[in-house]
Amino acid sequence: MHISEGVMTPEILIVGAVFAIAGTAVGLKKTEHKDIPSMGILTGAFFVASLVHIPLGPFSAHLVLNGLLGLLLGWKAFPSIMTGIILQALLFQFGGLTTIGLNTLNMALPAVACFYLFRRWVRVDSPPRSFMTAAFFCGFFSIFFSAILIGLSLSMAGKEFIPAAKIAVAAHLPIMIIEGAITSACAMFLRKTAPELLTL
Repeated sequence: MHISEGVMTPEILIVGAVFAIAGTAVGLKKTEHKDIPSMGILTGAFFVASLVHIPLGPFSAHLVLNGLLGLLLGWKAFPSIMTGIILQALLFQFGGLTTIGLNTLNMALPAVACFYLFRRWVRVDSPPRSFMTAAFFCGFFSIFFSAILIGLSLSMAGKEFIPAAKIAVAAHLPIMIIEGAITSACAMFLRKTAPELLTL
């Protein structure tokens, strides 16, 4: 789900970087010392999930887990996702250095949006069916919104990228379902084993 180096115009990259830095600053401001271990674990999960990826022209498709990060971290997903993206760019050349800001925005903003959309139902005292459904939708729509943002980014880069933008959204449909299932399963597991993580 990374946009590759050399595709975006400088203007788009600058705007993406500014918003990514702003979101990361908000996330860091909300971070407390006790949050660091869980943020580190979730950043690691985000990093590892991207190791199996399928190149699709100017972008790639792979597991992201941004819905899970958003569900558990809220705004703190921004610094976690940015850290993971920086490591991916430096160690494996996923995306690129100039696209770190835009890729962070495209993955972290949907994570935060889904936190506000679905987190109220993903609580320890929520009915199990509502809990599982909301967690599934959090994972599903985080990828859906990320795919839409990638499609918009590509379409703004030039008309020649519009077909690729459409493919970006369509190609991620199976991943949306998989991410929804993974997010739901992880949330149910945490409900039983570490309910304190669901009290954000």
